[in-house]
Amino acid sequence: MTEEHEHAGIESAVHGGPDAAGTPWHDFSTNGNATGSCPAVLAALRTANAAHYPDPAYATLRNALAKFHGVAPERVVVAASASEFIHRITAAFAQGGGREVRLPPHGYGDYERAALAWDLKAERSPQPHGALALRWCCEPSSPLGQPEPDLVTHASGTGACVLDMAYEPLRLEGAPSLTAAARDRVWQLWTPNKAMGLTGVRAAYAIAPADAAASPLMRRLAGLAPSWPIGAHGVALLETWIDAEAQAWLAQSLHTLRAWKAQQRALCESLSWQCLPGDANFFCARTDVPYRRLATALRAEGIKLRDCASFGLPGWVRLGVLPPQSQQALKEAWTRALASDEH
Repeated sequence: MTEEHEHAGIESAVHGGPDAAGTPWHDFSTNGNATGSCPAVLAALRTANAAHYPDPAYATLRNALAKFHGVAPERVVVAASASEFIHRITAAFAQGGGREVRLPPHGYGDYERAALAWDLKAERSPQPHGALALRWCCEPSSPLGQPEPDLVTHASGTGACVLDMAYEPLRLEGAPSLTAAARDRVWQLWTPNKAMGLTGVRAAYAIAPADAAASPLMRRLAGLAPSWPIGAHGVALLETWIDAEAQAWLAQSLHTLRAWKAQQRALCESLSWQCLPGDANFFCARTDVPYRRLATALRAEGIKLRDCASFGLPGWVRLGVLPPQSQQALKEAWTRALASDEH
């Protein structure tokens, strides 16, 4: 691996959320559901039986997820997390002779980190790739929360296309670019812990394309999987999020998040920040003074934003939508930090 690849891999590992100073009181840097944790899932987690291994085949779980999505159980792949699946499918793709990875214009750093770990050519080209290319898409996209450029083209191309659907359950505006039939042609990666307000519970799953259930790529994925990728609590999360009670709670939380988002955008604009449109429970903004200049002072007051430089958007920040009291704390802390910076 070249020195520049090593640097790119390190830079891509930047994340929001807790840091060496602990968990921020007002954490705008992550995108979990800020209305709280889903009560139905919390109850399931409390009663989860962690004294025993889960079924290593996750048969009941996979059947339940398949029924929820209207697909065959053999298409469901259980994963330890989205990041684990990203690295696993990249490894499986490389083992099958894959050489190139197509990245979104701006996207989650693990797509690139996984590619570089296997010495694959990774590029952000708008042109579709051939059969030996792995294509990554995300909608609503991160960090912008917008429709994925060229998603329809990439979904209809040859080779493997993975659609990261981390924020689809938290969509507040707009509509998906792909029809149900088009989604059947791509890998769908689901991480419901964000929507359930429980990002500390690591569990995810993918749905293979309709024609890939018995493919060589699927067989390599199975061969690369660790035994029991998720434990009892991960199973409880995935089994419960598809239940009617959890889905009703999620639908209600989206109403709250829409109202909070409108308030938060208005607050940011009152600070003379430039805000971009987006469909999810977050948005990007260019601050009137570079965020990095005030980040230390803000962090000391328990406030953290997500610097978008690692997404390829220097000068911009991503803000998860938080309750009004956190928004007010941001406004007051920013005003104080700005005044101190000017002096």
